[in-house]
Amino acid sequence: MSGRSPTSDDLVSELRRKIRPDLVVTTPEILENFRADRSGLRSDSAPIVVVFAESSSDVVEVMMSATAHRVPVVVRGTGTGVAGASFASAGELVLSLERMNRILEINEEEAYAIVEPGVINGDLNDVLRDRGFWFAPDPASRAISSIGGNIATNAGGLMCAKYGVTREAVLGLTVVLADGSMIETGRRTMKGVTGLDLTALVTGSEGTLGVIVSACVRIRRAVPGGVSTVNAYFPSARDAANACLAVSSAGLTPMVMEIMDDQCLAAVHAYLELDSPPSGSASLLLQFDGESSTANAASANDILRRHGGRPETATDEAHAEELLRIRRSVHPAMARLGTTLIEDVCVPRTRLADMFDRISEIQRQRGIVIPTVAHAGDGNLHPNFISETDHIPEEIWDAAQELFSAALEFGGTLTGEHGVGTLKKRWLRQELGDTQVELQRRIKAAFDPLNILNPGKVF
Repeated sequence: MSGRSPTSDDLVSELRRKIRPDLVVTTPEILENFRADRSGLRSDSAPIVVVFAESSSDVVEVMMSATAHRVPVVVRGTGTGVAGASFASAGELVLSLERMNRILEINEEEAYAIVEPGVINGDLNDVLRDRGFWFAPDPASRAISSIGGNIATNAGGLMCAKYGVTREAVLGLTVVLADGSMIETGRRTMKGVTGLDLTALVTGSEGTLGVIVSACVRIRRAVPGGVSTVNAYFPSARDAANACLAVSSAGLTPMVMEIMDDQCLAAVHAYLELDSPPSGSASLLLQFDGESSTANAASANDILRRHGGRPETATDEAHAEELLRIRRSVHPAMARLGTTLIEDVCVPRTRLADMFDRISEIQRQRGIVIPTVAHAGDGNLHPNFISETDHIPEEIWDAAQELFSAALEFGGTLTGEHGVGTLKKRWLRQELGDTQVELQRRIKAAFDPLNILNPGKVF
């Protein structure tokens, strides 16, 4: 432990006395892993220590010691966040929750599950599927992202338009506060309005208010009637966006409604070594569930054709899964193109086509490559700014600023599901205004008066 300040040495020694010593790690090679997350950002130097908590009591001890020593704490799940909220710097302690990965209870009668924060989203669904249930939050990273991380970022995903973001699936939380005290928020009943809704407040707070050590989440019974999946090619992303609006206006509610522009689609096909898609085409993926899924898919096909699309209905489950695999492969496909700034803006669905046009305009004017994918059902776009350098150059940030301004101009928001983290912090006041930012800072101070939970992120 040479090179550390006495305060850091004292903290590490204290933690090794209070919890199992092998959970308190200062190995330089391991510390290096926590200097970055999937945002592409990286701190200048490594944190003091990583604690791999295995129980809520471990978390309590860590937070009590961190408070006593005034050491900042970065809470971390699997590190899949793309807003720069979960990487650590010099002088900070990383509290990793990845080993707290037990499913504590599944209550089929009341339709909820109680899980620790390190449970992987996809793993929970694998267990639930055998019982005839499923967990609706469906981020593209579901195979590797944790439930705790999904809650901390209020993650979205492919099924948001019909089943909502993560907040709609969280009934209650067990949270360890900055001083080590523990609170239970929310309920296990179907409804409840006692006091302020701290469950909703902590959900999406990006590790700035407390440490989630367990969650009571809503689970859903499997929808009878099966699934129908439709993929359609369009001459442009604008055409696909207008077709989506027509589908929604017709009263149809797909559980999946995803657009990939021509650049994004071509990159994914190349990454997966598939035949090239039709040149210059954007794609629209729709998926309907329930007893009327077949009829709804047929109605959607008619609408898509009227708007210039060439739809095809998946012939079997394997075909449908392949279409979903193509959509879920966007992030690794973008990573192969260069250093990627994955952005996340949301606009009213009536302005989705306009937003695609504005992105194309930014590309042409600035000479920047911006492949874009969108959760079209809720107006959430993910433009991917590609750079050939090993960092995000200033001209990319300038283009991002133009993009954010356009989203706000169209009545939208800076982030639909990824969160603020470090990446969006500089633009927070542009959307919220000074009064609301200061109010949120006061709320943060009420939970964390010493500002040791993820300082420098979000606010």
